[in-house]
Amino acid sequence: MSTSPPPREDSRASHDDDANDEVSVTYKDISCLSSHETYPSNTKCAKEEITAMKKRVQEMEAEAAKLREMQANLDQQSSELRENKEDIDARSIFVGNVDYGASPEEIQTHFQSCGSINRVTILLDKFTGHPKGYAYVEFTEPNLVGNALVLNESVFRGRNLKVLPATYHLYSLY
Repeated sequence: MSTSPPPREDSRASHDDDANDEVSVTYKDISCLSSHETYPSNTKCAKEEITAMKKRVQEMEAEAAKLREMQANLDQQSSELRENKEDIDARSIFVGNVDYGASPEEIQTHFQSCGSINRVTILLDKFTGHPKGYAYVEFTEPNLVGNALVLNESVFRGRNLKVLPATYHLYSLY
């Protein structure tokens, strides 16, 4: 004799305990509907709904316009900043083979004969915090870079320095 499998219970009926649990659901206010009306056939309620939607669309369009304006301002500032970095590179030099114990003040003293210096930056390893062995020197004027390039292969703390025009910001944009 073949036996048939036991009848399968409906999954909704099998969870009688769950049926008694309260479920929180938020519905739109449809108080303007009478018990015999359906939502689409009530024109007064539908008109109110459409008016509310149109108002919200206008608010969203105004917000989108503000966002577009803010984005345009950010794009303009970014291009100005990029140009500014190129200007910094135009008046800066790369200094390679710098002694690991050198300070920015010592490098500034070495290049002081070339002209007025804005800033000396010694790059550090981000994990160890130790110097990487190269630096950037930013001058006040682009024409001072030529004076500094003359110091290529000059001796600083027992090492021959490698002095080149800076291209740091050109590569950091990518």
